[in-house]
Amino acid sequence: MKIICIGRNYIAHINELGNAQESNPVVFIKPDTAVLKGSDFYIPEFSNAVDYEVELILKISKGGKYIQKENAHKHYEQIGIGIDFTARDLQNSLKERGLPWEIAKSFDGAAAIGNFFPKEQFNLTDLNFSLKKNNILVQQGNTRQMIFSFDEIISYISQYFTLRIGDIIFTGTPAGVGKVEENDALQGYIEDIKALDIRIF
Repeated sequence: MKIICIGRNYIAHINELGNAQESNPVVFIKPDTAVLKGSDFYIPEFSNAVDYEVELILKISKGGKYIQKENAHKHYEQIGIGIDFTARDLQNSLKERGLPWEIAKSFDGAAAIGNFFPKEQFNLTDLNFSLKKNNILVQQGNTRQMIFSFDEIISYISQYFTLRIGDIIFTGTPAGVGKVEENDALQGYIEDIKALDIRIF
């Protein structure tokens, strides 16, 4: 299983971090060791600024290469929610020096994956999702705000990586990312369904 992540897919988030909007999806990879085991996230000792980034995620159900946009919907059957934990201090330092920033995004436990649901359960073109921190709403997004749709993401990724059954795609985060602290509680929602529950240590 590989975890393929899309960055800069929401205008407001691009603006809040001062990034440039790209004409194609920004793609990076997390290894399977990045998957958070259980519901406890431990802030790593190498960072003083780990941010939460809530995202809708897709699970690939049919492999493929060079998938056409009009056929992309056939390659996933489930949708869920996840958190892309980011060591922001490391990422900013590496970006300033023009270096790859995998260690800021792909460390152990940096990919929290919640429950999956049949995609037919939702209107994917107008789907709300959100994150609460200590019962306070901190992030909310809707698929209408995405620069690149699910189908466009799958088609683009498959030009470069063969997709296999079980691969996970993180589709980007909306505005509102922020730092986690010890004893925080994070809950991720798809519409009004709680699909992810994380404790920070």
